[in-house]
Amino acid sequence: MLIEALTKRSNENLGRASLNLHVKFTAVALLLGLAFSIQARSAPTLLTNVHGYTLVGDRLQSFSGLVFNLGKIVETGEAAVLHQKFPEAQVIDGRGRTLLPGLIDAHGHVLDLGFQTVQVDLSGARTLKEAQDRIRAYSKAHPALPWLLGSGWNQVLWKIHRFPLASELDSVVSDRPVVLSRVDGHAEWLNTRALHAAEITRQTRDPVGGRIERDADGNPSGVLVDKAMDLIDKIVPQPSIAERRAALKSALAHMNSVGLTGVGDAGDTASDIALYRELADRGELSVRVYAMIRDTGSDFAALSKDGPLIGYGNEHLTVRSVKLFADGALGSRGAALLAPYSDKPDQRGLLFMSDAEMQGKMEKALRAGYQVNVHAIGDAANRQVLDAFEAAYKVVGGRQLRNRIEHAQVVALSDIPRFKQLDLIASMQPTHATSDMNMAEDRIGKERIKGAYAWRTFLEQGTRIAGGSDFPVESDNPFFGLHAGVTRTDHANRPQGGWHPEQAMTRLETFRAFTLDAAFAQHQETALGSLEPGKWADFILIDRDLFRIAPQEIWQIKVEQTWVAGARVY
Repeated sequence: MLIEALTKRSNENLGRASLNLHVKFTAVALLLGLAFSIQARSAPTLLTNVHGYTLVGDRLQSFSGLVFNLGKIVETGEAAVLHQKFPEAQVIDGRGRTLLPGLIDAHGHVLDLGFQTVQVDLSGARTLKEAQDRIRAYSKAHPALPWLLGSGWNQVLWKIHRFPLASELDSVVSDRPVVLSRVDGHAEWLNTRALHAAEITRQTRDPVGGRIERDADGNPSGVLVDKAMDLIDKIVPQPSIAERRAALKSALAHMNSVGLTGVGDAGDTASDIALYRELADRGELSVRVYAMIRDTGSDFAALSKDGPLIGYGNEHLTVRSVKLFADGALGSRGAALLAPYSDKPDQRGLLFMSDAEMQGKMEKALRAGYQVNVHAIGDAANRQVLDAFEAAYKVVGGRQLRNRIEHAQVVALSDIPRFKQLDLIASMQPTHATSDMNMAEDRIGKERIKGAYAWRTFLEQGTRIAGGSDFPVESDNPFFGLHAGVTRTDHANRPQGGWHPEQAMTRLETFRAFTLDAAFAQHQETALGSLEPGKWADFILIDRDLFRIAPQEIWQIKVEQTWVAGARVY
């Protein structure tokens, strides 16, 4: 009897539980059905009274109205016609502004941009004293920080014709370690406390691919170049998850404010990508991120075990590429050259790995189905990368993955045609030319400069250029890049007529580099890069007409609104 009673009670409980579960599932189903029904019936939005531009194939198309719905473009055309065609549409008055597709920076460093806002910022400091004054002010404002970190210094602007010294930092801050990254990210300036913390002495040997700057007696003078930076970086305190999240959100907001709706993040760790996924899951990723896994080590092994991650979170995050590094930068003389530096005949720069290592890393990534994007600035580095791609294709294939050389900054004239032969994309940053013009010819001379920042030469042979900035090395403002691409001048319009103007791009070519061709370089041209039906409604409203103003004014353009997937994010 007891067993029968318990069994009966158990069945009754199960019955009630089943009924409750059924009711809950029915309620969820009704809610989902209602949501889908509302979504299916949702009225489109019509943006009118705009001077709109988008590329359609090779043609620039203009329009006065744009219709979008459920985050996607429905149609562009004359506003009055669209109003008749979509009478139920919610209407937004664009107030005569210019409308463009959201711009894409094919090569930036997102977290670095975020951290720049909270660390010592030496960008644009014109003298050593100005840099020292900024460091002193930051130190006084942050007395509790155990380490002072920052970036942006450029000794070329200071006209001291040498790297800065540890003693010049000691005179400002001597009570705690200071580590400051050069503007290009390929050298670091340390004070004596930082040198001691890293145990860098006269006996410390230069690592492969790196250089410790030394005084006449062989003692470390305060600057580490390229791979030598690892000596200090491995002991610098790492930011917390909360600090990294805050930096990322700060960077996203800033990118939206200058009109960026997409970015290629050039060199991410597994923890970086986990943070992106977290924000994508929360709907807080306001820029579409094309993340490049840094190198082919343990992070790549973990991230690639299930294959590329494509279009995660409504195409807000894609992880299908690897970033490798061949050499350093021109300003710090770390760029690897075939012949010695013109202004430093005892140096040729630094290759980061052997030919066999470069090819091996490429083959590993290509075999797994990942695009390979390689940082190469000097002509020796570019040749090494070209040779490695050619050899790797013969072993594992992968030509169809739209592989890229990042920067392609100084290339031997005989090597430029190989980009086309190997189906490589040149991922280039126009503002590098206008920032480097104060020292590039000093570094490499009049003959090698013919293959440097050679956008016109690449375009005329049919090589696509993916436009970017390499922020925070340069500003993340894409209109600075558009201006530099067209004028090859600084913001004061110097030099008159442009620096090597024979390599300038047209306005349309530069626009394409930051839209459709940047999207193509990320395998996303069918979803991004133009405002064609079915693509994401990523667009910006700006304060003047990009295609009608004088070229000299392009950098002055201000973004008034930024929209991603039909939602206003700025």
